[in-house]
Amino acid sequence: MPTPSLDDFDRQLIEVLARDARVSNRKIAADLGVTEGTVRGRIRRLQQDKLIAFTALTGLGTQGETKLAFIAINAEVDQVRAIAERIATIPRVTGVLVTMGRSNIIAICLFEQLEELVAVASDQILAMPGVHHVETSIAVKTFKYNARVVKITGTSDIAENDD
Repeated sequence: MPTPSLDDFDRQLIEVLARDARVSNRKIAADLGVTEGTVRGRIRRLQQDKLIAFTALTGLGTQGETKLAFIAINAEVDQVRAIAERIATIPRVTGVLVTMGRSNIIAICLFEQLEELVAVASDQILAMPGVHHVETSIAVKTFKYNARVVKITGTSDIAENDD
């Protein structure tokens, strides 16, 4: 599948929406010097091409006593994709990344009780065939988090980018 291209107008439109996704198409059109129909059409194309999505982001503060943890996983190299896909099915896991470096998979997990994290890291992930080691890190203070850098991805991205 070819990668959709972005022109300068697309980038300007994305920047406006990244600052405030609730801004009206009429306001965007007036600010960028185009018609409202142009804005509406571009937004629709960007959504269809999965280059933008509109969603509500919640902060950890809305989750009560929820904590954020990262689970670094060392897995057999020839099984990384399959293991990452299995980890992605665990309900407590909110993100799975295949990485290069000390670990080859990072899982992001939200939990309220330490026992929940232990159950995910040890009882579920470490018990998977092909997983050799897990190491957990718990976020104790967040100094900066920018939700705007989140990329829209799916499991197919792993298959496309692991060659």
